[in-house]
Parts: sequence; structure tokens; C-alpha cells
Amino acid sequence: MKSVLQEVTQRIAERSTATRRAYLDGVDWAAQRPRGADRMGCANVAHAFAALPASDKFRVVAEKAPHLGVVTAYNDMLSAHQPYEGFPAVIRDEARRLGATVQVAGGVPAMCDGVTQGQPGMELSLFSRDTIAMGTAVALSHDVFDAALLLGVCDKIVPGLLIGALHFGHLPCVFVPAGPMSSGLSNSDKAKVREQYAQGLVGRAELLAAESAAYHGAGTCTFYGTANSNQMLLEAMGLHVPGAAFIHPHAELREELTREAVRTALRCLRTPERTAIGRLVDERVIVNAMVALLATGGSTNHLIHWVAVARAAGILIDWNDFSDLSAEVPLLARVYPNGSADVNHFQAAGGPGFVIRELIDAGLMHADVATVAQSGLTAYTRVPVRTEAGLGWQDLNTVSGDDSVLRPATRPFSPTGGLKLLCGNLGRSVIKTSAVPEDRHIVEAPARVFDSQEALLQAFQAGELQGDVVAVVRFQGPRANGMPELHKLTPPLAVLQGKGYKVALVTDGRMSGASGKVPAAIHVSPEAVAGGPLGKVRDGDLIRLDAVAGTLEALVDEATWAAREVAPQPAELAQAHGRGLGRELFAGMRRNVLTAEEGACTWL
Repeated sequence: MKSVLQEVTQRIAERSTATRRAYLDGVDWAAQRPRGADRMGCANVAHAFAALPASDKFRVVAEKAPHLGVVTAYNDMLSAHQPYEGFPAVIRDEARRLGATVQVAGGVPAMCDGVTQGQPGMELSLFSRDTIAMGTAVALSHDVFDAALLLGVCDKIVPGLLIGALHFGHLPCVFVPAGPMSSGLSNSDKAKVREQYAQGLVGRAELLAAESAAYHGAGTCTFYGTANSNQMLLEAMGLHVPGAAFIHPHAELREELTREAVRTALRCLRTPERTAIGRLVDERVIVNAMVALLATGGSTNHLIHWVAVARAAGILIDWNDFSDLSAEVPLLARVYPNGSADVNHFQAAGGPGFVIRELIDAGLMHADVATVAQSGLTAYTRVPVRTEAGLGWQDLNTVSGDDSVLRPATRPFSPTGGLKLLCGNLGRSVIKTSAVPEDRHIVEAPARVFDSQEALLQAFQAGELQGDVVAVVRFQGPRANGMPELHKLTPPLAVLQGKGYKVALVTDGRMSGASGKVPAAIHVSPEAVAGGPLGKVRDGDLIRLDAVAGTLEALVDEATWAAREVAPQPAELAQAHGRGLGRELFAGMRRNVLTAEEGACTWL
């Protein structure tokens, strides 16, 4: 095992000693109680099972059959979640066949960032994660379940379900994916049309046609953003049926994998002291997830979400941990925006199983962890197949199916994980370098300061951005406006970069896994609205973003910098962010949210 893996894991364990012990004490307390139907009053039991068929009532109460709760993020607004409509019927059928019972415990909200991108609804996106966690807790609070199946795929949904499930850490929990949509218009061709639209070279009709050819059916969007990063991380954590992540929703294998999730949950009930989610997700499993993220060039959103996930299990991680791992973890995958391939190409080349096998063999993953498969992490190095007997697994080829997409650890795309922690007089920030050309890893240019993404877009459209520029977009953090993703800024900044200008983005907002080829220092903490130093930047200040040295600096003399006042958020912007389309309901979250590096948690 590589020393960096041991060192980071050990320091996380030591840092988390008190919080993890308190968490596990709670898990033990909940696990030691009698099962729900035996513990609760008769009226409670009658209410809980009133709508069940009589045979199921008899099973769960008299025969003490295993009772599974389903928490679903189904809606048909999200292409990735539309297939979940039929999953409960499949799950019930398989459970009854095996002598168990099932209830859909509850549904949680699931919003599509693609729909709300650049719209007011995007200001609810980050906070929807903790809303989903609370919805999961409400669903499981009926407290009659022996295990849970969690149905979710996309950006905030999986972290929210996971945080909620970890607050019921005594339950074995299995995540049930639905798979990616088939490949449509390539991500690189889609990006070209977006840039052409930003320059006025094509109209809305051409842009809509391209977008509709890219996003065209059921399943996850095919670029390697937060949703597909979620699926990679769940495989690395051993919380899926092995190999389930990237099988198409309509493939014959998908239903069999869903049935196997039921069988897996029931097997976990035989050893709940090992497979209960609160015990399974320990510091080694969290580190495995971090390594998988880095090795695949996954979404920067997980530098926020997995801090919160870990905290839900009493484990404390920070950006230094990610950065130290990134310095030693090789980049094994090139999937858009880090390459031209989509997630279907990634799966065909070997997918999560190939990555996990290579990382284990390289000493960069803890292989001896518990998983829902109950056979350690090596179970996740194989791929599911249909056999005459039903579902089986087979070994992957020893070589990648396409070494332009996936490579072994001995011959990676990069010796490091493509993530860098940036520190300096502008605060602490992160940059995803895996998608950025090496000649853009250092940018030094005058600042142009914007208080909203709309202001930057207006300046671009007015032709004001002609030359080297570091666009500083502030008041985009969790407390300011819910920390929306700023994908709308990528096309205009990419156009400027394409003209040969030195261009970078510095923001206390988010860019996610689709940030692309423009260097972006994101999640700047502390955020401007909390008095962070982005509030001191003025137009014309020379800014240096150095992803090689790991620095982010305003090159202003110390005395001048110290004497500057922090600009307040314009009152009209603050009012707009708190008004309309439901944003008023999230005022408490904006007031109480922690920093991005602390997971943007609203529940601590």
C-alpha cells in the first residue's frame, strides 16, 4: 500500500476519533433495539402496514419477515430518474419471491441542474442536497425497516440520500442506479455549438437542435459530471451491486441488477454488524471514494459533497486531504470534459471495474473494506453478465478496451489526479487541472470584477472583454445566493481563450465536473459575502493563478491590500437572491450554511 494512502487515512482517523466514536455509539444504540413491529404500539403498527396486502401484513408482523424500505428520487423531469417509475414493482416482486416485504418509505425531491442552469432555480440546487437528506430522514423515520434501498443518480441526489441514510447508520443500505442514456451528439461537438452561439455565429434554433441531439432520452447525461462521478464513487465505496453503475436503463441486464439489489440487501441482513451503512462507511471507504474521484478526473462538486458525506458518518476530511492524495494518484481516465469520450465509451473500455482493479493493484485503495457485496472491494473489479443461471460476473480484460479513454496505473494520462489546492491572499480555492492544457496552468492577468454571472455575460456581449483577463465573479458562495453552478460562463471565456488571450475565472461559486478547458479557481473560501478577500479585488489588479505552485494571489502591495475595505454585496442583488421562485424558503439555510470546505452543511 502506498504511504500517502496510509498517511492520509491515518490522519483522518486520528482527527475524527471523537466524532466517529460518538457516531458509532448512536449506531449501536439504534441497532440494539427490538425490530419495529415488535417495539411499537399496536396503533403505530396498524398505521404503518394498513395499506399492505393481508399476506404481507402477516409476513412482517407474525412471521417477522425482513421489511425493506425504498426511498426514491423518481420524477420524469430528470432523464436519469425517469426509469425509476417502474422500479418499486420490480423490487416488490423480487422481495415477495424471497419471503420479504417492501414499502416505498418516501420520495425525495430531485432537480435537474441542466434545466435550472443560469436560472433562479439554480440557487436552490446546492441546498437541495440537504433537503434530500432531510427527506430521506423523514422517510426512514417511520422506523419499521430492517434495510433500505435508495434510488437516485444525479448531482445532489446521491449525496443527499447518502447523508440521510448515514443518519440511520444501523440499517444496511443498497444504492440502486438506473444507468446512462445512450450516446448522442458528442460532448465536444455540443461545446463547439455553444461557443458559436456565444459569438453570434449560429442562432437559437441551431443551438436547441444541438442540445436536443445531446440530451435525447432516458438515463444520465453522458458527460463525466457530478451525476456520473456519483456512480463511480458509489462503486468505489461498495454501496452498489458490483458493476451496476453504467448499464443502460433499457438493457436486459438492468432489471436483473435491480433484483440483485434486493437480494443483496437481504444478504446484508445476515451480518448487519458488518454491513450496516454506518459501519461500512469508515475512513478507509471515504478515502477510496476520494481516490476514485481523483483517478477519473471527477466532479469538483465532490470536494464539497463528500466532506458533508464524511461528516454525516462522524469523519472529518478537508481539501488538504484531497490535495495530498491528488499528488500521488494517477489520472487513469479521459472522459469529457477531460477528454472527448463519453461515459458509455468509458464503460466499454472497462469502466469502474478497470479503475478499481488498477488502483488496488497500485496500492492506492483499501481492498479489505466491507461492502454490500460482502466480499471486499475486489468484487467491484468484475463486470456483470447474463448467464444461463441468471446474473453472474466475469473478469475484465487485462488491458483497456480503449487506451485513449482508460489506461493502467503503470501508464496513466498523468501521474497526478488533476486537482490542486490553491492558497494565497485571495483565500483557499481548488482548481481542476485535468481538463486544462498545461500551458494554461499559470495565468497572470488584470482582474475584471463582476458581482454576478449576468454582468460578465453582458460585458462579453458588449465586446468589453478583449485581452488578457482574470474574471473575478464574487457573491456566488453558499451564504450569498446558494452557490449556483456557473456553466453559462464557460462558452464566452472559452471563446476569449480561443482567441489567444490569457483567461481565467476566480469565483466563490461552483463550476462542477463540466468546467472544461478554461482554468477556474473555484469555491474560494471564505466567500465574499462573509468578508472574504475577493471583496477586496478591484478592476485592474494583477491576479496570478498558479496551479503548479498552488497559489492564488492578488499582486497588490501588502499595505494597500491591508488597507482596502471589503466591498459589500449590492443590496439589489441580495434582495433578488432571496425573493421569488421559492428562494424565500431557503433563507435559513443561507444564514446557517458552513463554508464550501466544510461541506456547505446546513445541519450542523
